[in-house]
Amino acid sequence: MDTIQRYRIGSTTVTRVTELILPEVPSDFLFPARDRTVLTHDRPRWIGAENASADGQILTLSVHSWIVQTGRHTIVIDTGAGNGKSRPLNPLFNQLDTPYLERLAAAGVQPADVDFVLVTHLHVDHVGWNTIRSGERWVPTFPNAQYVFSEAEYRFYADEQHVRTPSAGVFADSVQPVVDAGQALLIDAEHQQPVDGFTFHRTKGHSFDHLSISLASDGEHALFSGDVMHHPVQVAKPEWNSVFCEFGDDAQRSRLWALNHAADHRATFFSSHFPGTSAGVVERDDTGFVWIPR
Repeated sequence: MDTIQRYRIGSTTVTRVTELILPEVPSDFLFPARDRTVLTHDRPRWIGAENASADGQILTLSVHSWIVQTGRHTIVIDTGAGNGKSRPLNPLFNQLDTPYLERLAAAGVQPADVDFVLVTHLHVDHVGWNTIRSGERWVPTFPNAQYVFSEAEYRFYADEQHVRTPSAGVFADSVQPVVDAGQALLIDAEHQQPVDGFTFHRTKGHSFDHLSISLASDGEHALFSGDVMHHPVQVAKPEWNSVFCEFGDDAQRSRLWALNHAADHRATFFSSHFPGTSAGVVERDDTGFVWIPR
């Protein structure tokens, strides 16, 4: 598994550090409303064997973090599922034991080096490495970092009735300990942009106050999309919501916003779950949008 990939955006370096590859995701589970022909004979040209089986029934996904080094700051965007987390209602992420921190070190980053952790949303596979076990407690993995995420999202999921089954337990072991440690910076993205060079965009839909994050450096642009999209087939089919999108109409609007933003700015699109390189460029053609992997 190619766990580390690097890119340049202006004067910044962006590195993918992979936690997990999920090679057997049924497409009819991930996209319940899909048109089956799109992943077979009407398949977009960029959907290769690394993305989907030949019959379109099985998809591959990745779970990873993006590390952004600006020369001034070291930043982690989303933190995967985490080790040793009790997820009895979500066996895929239950009691994992992956070498994520070793891969982070191989990319040249130790936890104490990280200045900011930017969290797109508070779902199970985006906050897990926020914390590690220390005795009987969960403590922040990145001891010197400010963890930046949406205050509205935090307030919403603090109410257990709003937490869907796949993310059960996440708040207690991966979110609240960061707040209790005084390392959380809860923001309203309409009015607060606390990290130089980065802009937080409200892209509700997949979650209550999901954030996409854009980066500008020396005239070049990037977009870290979180879970606005899960798989590159959605570039061709932005109307497809995943089974995990909580607010369907909002999710479709946010997906179109992200695709248009990436195309308008010639931004490198850094996805959270695309297999293969996980990064690419979005362009327009007569059919809509196309994906060009980087």
